[in-house]
Amino acid sequence: MTHQLPATARIGLGGTALLLVLAGSALPAAASPADTSRTLAEATVEEQRLDRDAPREILRRSGFDAFAPRFERALARSKSYAQAQHTVTRHASALWQRAVDRAQGRGPATGDLSRGDDRPLYWARLALSRELRTWTPRFGLDDQRREALHSALETASRGQSDIHYRGHRTKRVLVTGFDPFTLDRDVRIGNPSGASALALDGTLVQTPDGPARIETVVFPVRWADFAEGVVERALARHLPHLDLFTTVSQGRQGRFDVERTNGAWRGGFADNENASSTGLVPVADPATQPQWTSTTLPYRQLTEADTGRFPVYDNTGVTEIPAGGTQPVTRPDGPTPGSAARAGGGGDYLSNEIAYRVTLLRDRLRLPDLPGGHLHTPVLQFGAENSNPAGTVTDPDFERNRADIVGQVRELVRTAVTATG
Repeated sequence: MTHQLPATARIGLGGTALLLVLAGSALPAAASPADTSRTLAEATVEEQRLDRDAPREILRRSGFDAFAPRFERALARSKSYAQAQHTVTRHASALWQRAVDRAQGRGPATGDLSRGDDRPLYWARLALSRELRTWTPRFGLDDQRREALHSALETASRGQSDIHYRGHRTKRVLVTGFDPFTLDRDVRIGNPSGASALALDGTLVQTPDGPARIETVVFPVRWADFAEGVVERALARHLPHLDLFTTVSQGRQGRFDVERTNGAWRGGFADNENASSTGLVPVADPATQPQWTSTTLPYRQLTEADTGRFPVYDNTGVTEIPAGGTQPVTRPDGPTPGSAARAGGGGDYLSNEIAYRVTLLRDRLRLPDLPGGHLHTPVLQFGAENSNPAGTVTDPDFERNRADIVGQVRELVRTAVTATG
């Protein structure tokens, strides 16, 4: 069994007030019935999956099962909201840094799970989130402040508060990844874009024009977070200072794709909270919202260079409703004038949406010369004898496939920086 999405939702992935307005952040989306019936103290759909066998094994075999108990004890010692804020930020930042260090070979391996695995970070973050959700403090804590603590946990544990560039002669590159997704299909799943983020964060790649420093962040696979502006809040203040960016997610089997065009449409496929959203991508100032945005990555060089095991394609296809039409039409060579988006080259899920949001942010900030766009990785597959969701949480083919994809992402980033130098 592969981890590819159905055709109806194919291709998954995961500053200042003025910058956020230009970026297109939006008001929070309306809550679904499931959201309104659940109190803040109840575990989320994602948190409930922690009780399954595979997540527990992944946490135990990576040593990341130690984070939640330490966090619980630290929260219990918090005597004020300020102390709780400090505790949440400190432990969430430590989780991100430990995941990065482990992926990059620093410090102890803490378990027999391979170092490059992105899944321990995902499940440990949810374990911290569940501890925070069920914590009864010694002081009064209303829903608004508890939610603020959860936001701080998310931001710090995803690398979003850890973007630092040093030196004036070093090029600045930003790469984003996603959490694992479709976990009800196979709870063992990892995401090579998240693994790439951990492997590349804070690293240097050498180009003919000098070194480039890569900083990375990871985003959730949740429609509501995107509608609430999580992407714009994390990236708006950084884009004007970058030399290149690429959003990355898991896509098709056996190939990389450079997505030429991104569409302003949500196709409704369920996210990690089993929530659905269909319609225009919600952004600020919808009156000026384009139906399409385009990559400024050097797609020709990326498809022609020898960057690794998997072929790299320039994907120009979209699905649109033509001007004056009523039915969706698939176009192999991009959108036609006046058409309405129904899927970008990267589909109609959150991978298309992050590409749309960040390239729209680039355009609204008037950065036409900033190279940026979306890269889809191959699907990360288990070995043929371990394809059943009831199988083992890892195998040699799974680890080799992940390492090959991550290594090729690094080479593609290097190629892009060199080509745009």
